[in-house]
Amino acid sequence: MEEAVRDGVAEQRERLMESLRIYGGHYTELSRRFAAWLGLHSTDATAVLAIAAAEERGTPLSPARLSERISLSTGATTALLNRLEAAGHITRAREHSDRRIVTLRSGGHIQERADEFFGPLAHRLDAAMSHYPPRFLEQVEAFIADLNTTMDSHLTDQDAVTPHSPSHP
Repeated sequence: MEEAVRDGVAEQRERLMESLRIYGGHYTELSRRFAAWLGLHSTDATAVLAIAAAEERGTPLSPARLSERISLSTGATTALLNRLEAAGHITRAREHSDRRIVTLRSGGHIQERADEFFGPLAHRLDAAMSHYPPRFLEQVEAFIADLNTTMDSHLTDQDAVTPHSPSHP
């Protein structure tokens, strides 16, 4: 009996992981469509979204942090930022007391465009989540946070063992 319960739990965990992989695939496809909608390469759109999201959280990115987030070499990130700045999608500012630190900001139109594109989905997702009690959502939030911490830890361990960096694929 205990083995059957363990097998059921293992199957449930596998279904959960598969659902998360499917969600990740949907997120990737949505990002690809957003990039096409903006007329940007997908990497450029990913960068713009990362910059806007960090800014919205009150923790704007530096070029180095963006490079880590989107797994590009510093040279490739510089070229990407040059393209985005020339197109008016982002600005680079020296807001910190240490003037060597560059802060990335999204152009005002980017947040408007992102809201226009993602707004309908945000409303649908909010409606889907509204069917669940707050306590359950807290548990899901803790579960996802645990998975993210585990993934971050695993990636850090891999980086320590494998000579892999954005400039060494």
